[in-house]
Amino acid sequence: VIVHDVNELTEKLFPIVEAMQKHFSAGSGTYYSDSIFFLSVAMHRIMPKEITQIIQVDLDLKYKTNIRDLFDEFDNFPEGAVIGIAREMQPVYRHTFWQYRRENPQTKVGDPPPDGLPGFNSGVLLLNLEAMRQSKLYNQLLEPAMVQKLTEKYHFKGHLGDQDFFTMVGMEHPELFHVLDCTWNRQLCTWWRDHGYSDVFDQYFQCEGEVKIYHGNCNTPIPED
Repeated sequence: VIVHDVNELTEKLFPIVEAMQKHFSAGSGTYYSDSIFFLSVAMHRIMPKEITQIIQVDLDLKYKTNIRDLFDEFDNFPEGAVIGIAREMQPVYRHTFWQYRRENPQTKVGDPPPDGLPGFNSGVLLLNLEAMRQSKLYNQLLEPAMVQKLTEKYHFKGHLGDQDFFTMVGMEHPELFHVLDCTWNRQLCTWWRDHGYSDVFDQYFQCEGEVKIYHGNCNTPIPED
């Protein structure tokens, strides 16, 4: 077990993610402490080179299978993919991309699966650090100018940290992501059902198959065994 000091990590992270924080943070400014919410985005830059793969998970999870099985998903990454991540299971990005969707009525951005692009949920992340280090495209997308360009194109303003960054990048470059089955990150939050999206909510929320990981996001109780 290696323990990493959160302050040391934040110090290394801040210069890399400072530019994107103003686009994807809840606060009005760029807070130094916010950097930790972007840890996954630049993990390949701050972890020792000998670490080639990492699974990063939220705390509000309940495992129904051996987490070792999730490591096998690294073997399923298509060429060029650097991150494994499940889709967001609420219409949060249908909401966030409203202006882009209005200007581009034929877009799949923000639409539900299986054909739409609902965005990602970062509660369960497979980070192929070696692939992230090698990917010229991924590292270009971390540059402030590229972040600015994409946020302007999509009229994007988020508050969910790394999840927002991955979602926006995924709209532009889906080839960078291996999409995990919803059973690996079965989100339980239903906030958006009661906030204007009840008519389409179930299209995002449905998940067939035996759940491997429950995610009690937005403080949702996780079912007892």
